[in-house]
Amino acid sequence: MTTVLERPVSPASRATPPPAPASMNPNAMLGAIVAGAVATLGLWWFDTPSISGFGDVLTNAGRITGLLAGYGVVVLVALMARIPPVERGLGADRLARWHSFGGRYSVSLIVAHALLITWGYAVTGHTNVVHQTKTLNLSYPDVLMATVAGLLFVGIGIVSARAARRRMRYETWYYLHFYTYLAIALAFSHQFSTGADFIDNRPARVAWAALYATVGAAILWYRFITPVRQALRHQLRIVAVHSEAPGIVSVLVGGRHLDELRAESGQFFRWRFLTRELWWASNPYSLSAPPSVHLLRITVKTFGEHSGALAALQPGTRLVAEGPYGAMVAAKRTQRKVLLVAGGVGVTPLRALFQTLPAAPGDLTLLYRASREADVVFRHELESLAASRGARLHIVVGRRTEFGVDPLDARTLQANIPDLAAHDVFVCGPAGLTDTTVRALRTARVPRRQIHVESFEF
Repeated sequence: MTTVLERPVSPASRATPPPAPASMNPNAMLGAIVAGAVATLGLWWFDTPSISGFGDVLTNAGRITGLLAGYGVVVLVALMARIPPVERGLGADRLARWHSFGGRYSVSLIVAHALLITWGYAVTGHTNVVHQTKTLNLSYPDVLMATVAGLLFVGIGIVSARAARRRMRYETWYYLHFYTYLAIALAFSHQFSTGADFIDNRPARVAWAALYATVGAAILWYRFITPVRQALRHQLRIVAVHSEAPGIVSVLVGGRHLDELRAESGQFFRWRFLTRELWWASNPYSLSAPPSVHLLRITVKTFGEHSGALAALQPGTRLVAEGPYGAMVAAKRTQRKVLLVAGGVGVTPLRALFQTLPAAPGDLTLLYRASREADVVFRHELESLAASRGARLHIVVGRRTEFGVDPLDARTLQANIPDLAAHDVFVCGPAGLTDTTVRALRTARVPRRQIHVESFEF
């Protein structure tokens, strides 16, 4: 463990941060999603004067699940549209959790809709489910396309399960998700051609189409047009690539008018390096130093095919950066004291925050966990920053079995960080470390609103 003695904080660290860009309050966002779901149920209520018989009960249950599935899918896509206020307000970690929950919810509703509608029609028509399935797909307009869409959604749901994600490359998982757009396109016309809530209800059709069109426009603007505009405006190029530690490299990126990106310490971009091997992949990497007018720095662990190729990149290589994204920024701070907890290469965004978070001497602490000494990144930079800012630095190296106790459990954290519950805590690292640390912080009675997490799990 390395502990750096306190010294006076530099004037630069006391500077008032610039006004934060607009962000969406998570509770307001969740309220809007729930209100939309209630309005969607209102469509069914308005178009359903009465229900009679078991077949009618099943069919209407199918209508309800179908409407909610159609709404859930469009919300799911909106969450991943990279709308700046949403990205900033919710943060990458919360967005990933909401997207994961929404995906399971939507796929379950899609499957329930297909089964309930088929069963209900079979009961009403006094036939069996197999025959009714064949009739629906071959005789009803656009149902076959909707069936293909449903199968695509189920397939995407399967590959998104945590066990499946761990067995595939990030790039494979990322591009399989583009089939979501195809599935939505195949299912959309089915909603209008056979949906009882839309066939004779023109205002409902207009409102539903407007919802889909708005989200589609957001996807087009923020995921395709904006990156191209930024690429043309900022002309990003690699300035240098150098090794920080075995298997870890830093990439320095230069460009024009980089202050217009309004990037902050703690945020990340999705980087697309324009070489023959890498141009098709867009990967998220955090800034590992505060952004400047002319320079950005990212630091990457080279354990995958994409990240491994970064070490061979040459100065002058062009690239595109989408962002900035992420909500682990200084504006989230609510307390005078701040603890930064990093695991492995998760130190990258926290290293930038360690330099720029306003803090008086003794109010800022970085706890850096690594399994081996070789895995420690930025040791000299961190020690220099801690000394100049009067901050505390704890670098804990070794495997858990060597300590006999988890150095990140609640009791150990409370013993090493006086007045822990009075800190804002920023955590970044592998999923296992972040989950363990958050549980320990909650056990130590750190309020949830004071815990800010960014995870590397995709």
